[in-house]
Amino acid sequence: MKLTVEQVRHVANLARLELSAAEEGRFVERLQAVVDAVDALSKIDTTGVPPMTAPVHGAPTTRADEPGGMLTTDEALANAPQKVGTSFAIPRVIE
Repeated sequence: MKLTVEQVRHVANLARLELSAAEEGRFVERLQAVVDAVDALSKIDTTGVPPMTAPVHGAPTTRADEPGGMLTTDEALANAPQKVGTSFAIPRVIE
């Protein structure tokens, strides 16, 4: 399937992107490469290949969920751009 500039414009519109004419040309090539890759994958014979839910077999390895040390107020506010007493200062969002 060959992509057209109109299809790229449609996709850009759906993504709310404004593309220049040069960008449209580049995106035609880039999206065409993606479509070609998917097309190549669709031609692979997968009969007899069982579906899988994860690329690795076995149970996932996770660490135990254990509580760690708590931050002091000074440590928690160390990188805050603004603070009021022992709290973060944030701009008012309700008028």
